[in-house]
Amino acid sequence: PADILDASQARVRSAPAPVTDVARLCVCDLLVAQCDVNCCCDPDCSAEDFSLFTTCSVPVVRGDSQLCTQKAAVYSLDVEANPPERIFKLIDQVNPSIFCIHATNYKQALYLKSPEIPTAENFDQLLDKFGGATFSAEPDSWSLDTDAQNPPDGNETSRYEYGVPVQTEDAFLRLPSPVVSSWCSDANPAGFLVNQATKCIRSVSVEKCDSIQALSMLFYINSSILASVFQVNITVQSIAVQSLNGMRTLLSSSDVLRLPMVLDELCINAVLGVNYHITHTDTGEIIEAAAAFVLGAISKEALSIEQSFEISFTQENTQPVPLSGNPGYVVGLPVRAGFQPQGYPFPAAFLFAALALSSNKHSQLTILHSTSTQDCLAAQGARAPVLFGYNMISGCKLRITAAMKCQPLAQTLLDVLKGQSFPEYVASFGNSQAQDVLDWVPITQLHISEQMISHTLQSSCQIPVSLGIEVKWTKYGSLVNPQARIVNVTATITTTTLKQLPSGRERIIPITSSVVFTDISSPAEPSYKAWPTIDIKLPFDFFYPFV
Repeated sequence: PADILDASQARVRSAPAPVTDVARLCVCDLLVAQCDVNCCCDPDCSAEDFSLFTTCSVPVVRGDSQLCTQKAAVYSLDVEANPPERIFKLIDQVNPSIFCIHATNYKQALYLKSPEIPTAENFDQLLDKFGGATFSAEPDSWSLDTDAQNPPDGNETSRYEYGVPVQTEDAFLRLPSPVVSSWCSDANPAGFLVNQATKCIRSVSVEKCDSIQALSMLFYINSSILASVFQVNITVQSIAVQSLNGMRTLLSSSDVLRLPMVLDELCINAVLGVNYHITHTDTGEIIEAAAAFVLGAISKEALSIEQSFEISFTQENTQPVPLSGNPGYVVGLPVRAGFQPQGYPFPAAFLFAALALSSNKHSQLTILHSTSTQDCLAAQGARAPVLFGYNMISGCKLRITAAMKCQPLAQTLLDVLKGQSFPEYVASFGNSQAQDVLDWVPITQLHISEQMISHTLQSSCQIPVSLGIEVKWTKYGSLVNPQARIVNVTATITTTTLKQLPSGRERIIPITSSVVFTDISSPAEPSYKAWPTIDIKLPFDFFYPFV
């Protein structure tokens, strides 16, 4: 109908301006305030730099590939000019796919909005809104003025994205690191949400230690971090003093700055290590920054010292949890597991922790850790972490005598194999969050029975003798950079039956635990086809936020 068509056209006309300006995008711009070689879109490069380029490493920069029409920035070099110069063109490209987005006319979809987590208070309200067969994601009204062409707030531009250098008043937050050699370089910026730990060598002179900036606490905290609304000062969280023999003492007060100074041919209060901890909101605003220092003394004979630096990021109102990948699992890092709390979905989250070498503490998935004695009854508390991609097997020996009771023995063996708190779920990705319920894979538990073994029992009973964990994973995402994703976990308990054995006899039974990782990725399809087909499986979020 004409009225619906007019309304649709009005919405398209009022669509906000694209948030991606391809002329300002540059994926090869890696160095801060420096020209990257052969990066023709680097704004830090001058005409003299372009004249030395041999090619453009990124010749075309595009925006959203799902749009029907989009702008593309094309870069090339005119090698016949003297000197050679860069050529920049901004062209319109047409998407040949039959499935493309004609207009991004939903303003709220252009910016990240944190989902509302179901709780006991708002569950009924969310159920009324989204519980039906259909619901409207369309805002109540569409703005028809020219203000819709502008970004949301001026403050939005100061919110950080992943990997963006953390800005300070003078430049950026420094995280010294070795570059070419092992010597420290202060030109390494700290990237937002990028946890790092570095060590490097610093040249020192005891006579001039009070004038070497990198040995002073002020060098690391004297600049405020630029946030969206205000500047965040870096506070001193703690100070530890390290003696010449390596012993550390934590000072009771960290309010007083300790500056380096020469005392009895020693340089005291020199910075040996800095540990930054940044707290941020879910929208990328930095709200707090703290630094923990390790200060020490430098003898007159020392010509250099080793400094260590570390930075970590934590979202406010959350507990820091070590990740095992971002997003896919990294081989050798712990598989993350947890429990579903009582009263789900109030709240909709999981209690989980990264696996560690401990006795099933904090709901951890572990397997039996082999000991030198090979005694199962003595190895009940020894656990080993399950590391992604590592097939493992461990075990112990159980000596069965006539004095043993069946039921207590079976429960003891079950605790040895599974631990005292065997988890219910495993995170599908290395960075799965507790509130993302669909990112957690349930552990399927199976029980099978083996042959009979003699025992001095009046009636037969079942005891567990092995635990086998199979983790099926697949390559997820781009073929260029596939991410490891766990799709299924099966824990199989194998039991055996004990029967009567002559008095005075005993038998030794092996008890084993194993973990196997299986890649079930489908082989890549050829990149060419004779004719396009219509049986296309679209990405799950292709029409987001539309239903």
